[in-house]
Amino acid sequence: MSDLSNLSVIFDLDGTLVDSEPNYYEATRQLLAGHGVADFTWAEHERFVGISTLETLTLLRDRHGLRPPVAELLAETNRRYLELARTRTRAYPEMRKFVELLAAEGVPLAVASGSSPEAIEAILTGTGLGGHLRTAVSADEVPRGKPAPDVFLEAARRLGAAPADCVVLEDAVPGTAAAHAAGMRCIAIPYVAAQADQFGTADLVIRGGQTEFTARVAYDWLASA
Repeated sequence: MSDLSNLSVIFDLDGTLVDSEPNYYEATRQLLAGHGVADFTWAEHERFVGISTLETLTLLRDRHGLRPPVAELLAETNRRYLELARTRTRAYPEMRKFVELLAAEGVPLAVASGSSPEAIEAILTGTGLGGHLRTAVSADEVPRGKPAPDVFLEAARRLGAAPADCVVLEDAVPGTAAAHAAGMRCIAIPYVAAQADQFGTADLVIRGGQTEFTARVAYDWLASA
């Protein structure tokens, strides 16, 4: 087993560490319903998995001809989402175990997410993961969201790590592309398992998603890579 002392691990948040996509869907559904769009489905929501809320709302505003500015829609969605996130967000059990395994080894850890800083803080606090994941970067803090590498590069900078020494965990294709563009290795855990074939830039793909992911398998892969 190799030494993990030079390794840093960066986690995507939504759909990777925690099962927050149902909350995002519900917040977006409520927003659109309030503006006269009553047929927003889970299948439509899945098309936006992995991109920032700002980008999602920009696309939905154009698609449905909504009149309020994107900033207003974003504020309303974030308010609705935070109300749900504080009490209804579940950390994936095996991901929690993985974080704890790495933390016990002293591996530097970070979160890099398309969510707002407020949402990231609410989820990490509410799930108790914030005790191990003290470094967090929001796409709101960098010029470009995923699939651009900015959020991962900023996380590496804050950890004091070289990109080549970082491994990213991601559930969405844009995030996997962002990790590749950043020059980082990537473990992909597809949120939509049927999309597993689209994760060609990942170094390890857990094809069945969270139902197949285990902390031990991921840890052993890191230790032997």
